[in-house]
Amino acid sequence: MPHQDGEPLLNMWKTVSPSRVEQRAQRTSTQMNLDPLPEQIAFQHTVLCQTPMPYRNQGDAVRKWEHKQGNVSLLIEAGTALHPVTEVWIELGLPFGPKPRLILAHLNAEALRQGRPIIEVEDSLTAFVHRIQDPLGSGKSGPNGYEIGVFKDQLSRLATATIRLAITTGERALQVNSQIVEAFDLWFTKDARQRVLWPSTIQLNERYFASLQHHAVPLDERALSALSHSAMSLDIYTWLAHRLHRIPQGKPQFIPWSQVKEQFGHGYKRMDNFRQVFLKALQQVICQYQEARLEEDLRGLTLLHSAPSVPPRTMLVVQSPVDSAM
Repeated sequence: MPHQDGEPLLNMWKTVSPSRVEQRAQRTSTQMNLDPLPEQIAFQHTVLCQTPMPYRNQGDAVRKWEHKQGNVSLLIEAGTALHPVTEVWIELGLPFGPKPRLILAHLNAEALRQGRPIIEVEDSLTAFVHRIQDPLGSGKSGPNGYEIGVFKDQLSRLATATIRLAITTGERALQVNSQIVEAFDLWFTKDARQRVLWPSTIQLNERYFASLQHHAVPLDERALSALSHSAMSLDIYTWLAHRLHRIPQGKPQFIPWSQVKEQFGHGYKRMDNFRQVFLKALQQVICQYQEARLEEDLRGLTLLHSAPSVPPRTMLVVQSPVDSAM
């Protein structure tokens, strides 16, 4: 299943009546082909382009989530927040699914745009959710209360979670303990039907923000919108956006399926089941990142040097390879 020089990886649009998700992806793909310069750029930290968060809800009883990729080990611990009315500490669950990925990409972009780690969330988040749902500005009404409530719930989970990252080299292990969000202001929703705790003001961890200024991967917000239904698709997109343009010309990199599954296949026991889901997600990504060049066969993936997913002249920060943790 080769994909080189802009040749489609797979023809995704064979259905007679494409779903709403497919229709949105078709529109954004066409628009990105006509105008490769995005109006809105999101950012993800290079570390989280390689070590993803949970895909699915782990349940209220699960307070920790571990993931290992190569020599990098990630541990996310769910946090607690003080209820502003009852003054009782509330246990929040682990962040999961597409939304915390989208939220973090937005928070990173806002912090870099403003040049400071303190972000007023309410208005910017609502506008961001609207853009994700209507990336081409077709005039669709804004997100409803339920949709905002789900985003706010994941924002609260993300704001209180502690992330521990360890990198092993030989017999040594470097461990970094960090909360991406250092301080936040919690408000209780005015809509009694939602009952969601959510931060209205976010302050990113100073160390995380300093690292982000040097290790941020630019992402086309239109692509995030098209892939916003799938955590795996978002992870594949950010991974390719981080990696492909850094591959030297004429020196392709081969990744066996076992390593691909190690990174993206948590929750899948059988390789054939994982490959089927992964390839479907990959074809969705390629429709949005049309400059991506890679080949797939029964052995694994071969990555080739590709143009960045966001043209260099639109980038807001200088990128560099990860040489230290958050």
